[in-house]
Amino acid sequence: MNNLKVREGDLSIVLDEGSLFFADRDARVCIGMSLLRRQEMGMAQYSRVWLDELIDRTDIVQVVSRHVQLTKKGNRYWGLCPFHMEKTASFSVNPQWQIYYCFGCHASGGVINFLMEVEHLEFKEAVAQLAEDAHVPLPEHFLSSQGTRENNEERERVYELNKEYARYMHAQLWEPQNAGILSYFHDRGLNDHTIRRFGLGASPAGGDTGTRAMMKLGFTEKELLQSGISLKNENRLYDMFRGRAMFPIINARGQVLGFGGRALEKNPRKYLNTGDTIVFNKRYEVFAANLLKKAKGLKRIILTEGYMDVISMVQAGIQGVVATLGTALTIEQARLLKRYAPEIWVSYDGDSAGQHAILRALDIFESEHVPVRVLDFPNGMDPDEYVRAYGKEGLDTLVPVNAVTYRMLREAEKHDMSTQEGRTAYAIACAKFLVSVTEPVELENYVQQLMLETGFPRDVLLAQIGRTELLSNEKQATFKREARPLQMHADGVDLTIDNAEKQLLVFLVSGAGKDIIRAEDFITSENQEIAKMLLSGKSVSVILDEIDDEQMRGRFVRVIEDMPQMADQDQVEAINECLSVLKDKKLDMKIAKMKEDMKTLQGQARTEALSAIMELIKIKSSKGKDGEQYGT
Repeated sequence: MNNLKVREGDLSIVLDEGSLFFADRDARVCIGMSLLRRQEMGMAQYSRVWLDELIDRTDIVQVVSRHVQLTKKGNRYWGLCPFHMEKTASFSVNPQWQIYYCFGCHASGGVINFLMEVEHLEFKEAVAQLAEDAHVPLPEHFLSSQGTRENNEERERVYELNKEYARYMHAQLWEPQNAGILSYFHDRGLNDHTIRRFGLGASPAGGDTGTRAMMKLGFTEKELLQSGISLKNENRLYDMFRGRAMFPIINARGQVLGFGGRALEKNPRKYLNTGDTIVFNKRYEVFAANLLKKAKGLKRIILTEGYMDVISMVQAGIQGVVATLGTALTIEQARLLKRYAPEIWVSYDGDSAGQHAILRALDIFESEHVPVRVLDFPNGMDPDEYVRAYGKEGLDTLVPVNAVTYRMLREAEKHDMSTQEGRTAYAIACAKFLVSVTEPVELENYVQQLMLETGFPRDVLLAQIGRTELLSNEKQATFKREARPLQMHADGVDLTIDNAEKQLLVFLVSGAGKDIIRAEDFITSENQEIAKMLLSGKSVSVILDEIDDEQMRGRFVRVIEDMPQMADQDQVEAINECLSVLKDKKLDMKIAKMKEDMKTLQGQARTEALSAIMELIKIKSSKGKDGEQYGT
């Protein structure tokens, strides 16, 4: 690197932050292979037998102890939860079942899930790290293929090339011939500290200057083409980026994946980004992910559209800011971000294109069950403009709105609210948004707002939304509504079903009843899926690591934590009692559905339906005499 004129101290900030942009000290190369995304590889790449062996040879207490100071009390270990702030230890580790559970924030899972959450790792990364620690060889198909080994070597070379090219362009930024690019950064309000922190650079205007510099460092034509740094025209290599302000794109592990370049003069392609390569796919990455990895205790992530939005906000002292990479938000990016913070604030430009992109982003985050809000900037400003004008203090005064409120604001702009036709269309559109609001108090606030905006009475709006159960008894009779399933009480759960199914899961976890209990015996779909996994022989820890839904995982952990001790004879009697309860409930549900359907029948069809109902009632009253399994 002696040929690069980098001023002393230029790299210190990046090194202090532990980024791999200019330092390799945090690199984790697990079993000599590059780590792929969970979505690409996933649990399906590992056999159940292999995962069970890995978990059996892993001590969850030892793994958790690297992050939490644990104290043994009884059969469990306790400490302060690493996932939320607390003063009294409510975080427990159960070494028998290799699981953890927080009684405060309800975080739960197995050892793989713990590592993913606490270190922000992807599934395959966590598995590889545990395998390395436990000295368990990765499955043969990952290691034996010559093609795989060659591909991994190529990927590592491209990572190294990208890092050297980033260093090269950062050094070029301070050269006299690139003073215009440096002035561009300064004119956008960036100081030298921020420029060095993000490793910003300048690509020389010459046709192949960067290419030749990299070849002098020993990189080949093939590697330059693989990285996207160089292009080829006939027999000549030339630079992809020429005369542009450069933004390195760095992942959470500190590896340089590619680059974004902004033209300063008139150019049909104002922004130019590295295309898909063997190390980079923009669908899976965000700009400034390396800073997310270093941030601790983030309560939200601010998602922007542009590189400068991120950089300006970070310079203003705002943590947890990232940007998409020149494309609309993808599901893969949403899955990446939800690992770092419990909530996302979408902070796109305030123009019509930005508003449309926000609405699409809301749909994506909600499809992934990620809590999301919107920072709605005034006067069509973008985040960069707003922060430069008002600073961090100005941003702190903005109150993010939730997804429903934002959709209603945008919907109101589409209609002439001075006309009855406009108010009607607005009310119908908003009712679709409000279907997803489950909290009655929150829903009531929106309904009151709609009443003021449209003039429609409360009962009409609730009927349009489909929530007539919130009306008085007199009003309910006015509107036809779909019957609620029998297993749902007013509070949402039939405790009889819930208790019976939980007890059956407890027995399956303990190894009892596998010759009696079937997955089809369960009514609740989530418990039925867990039962299938238990009956297939999967361990508790593996099942927990397969369950993505946090609430479902938490319920399963609580089932295990509450496991009672029973004699063998008591177990058989308890299992049969639970199965009997669920059979009764299934009959009740079937009878109720037939009664509901009978309301629309006439003549012979109605008579036959009534006869069938009476037969089911008779079967139920027999209570499965002589051990028969009655109606399912």
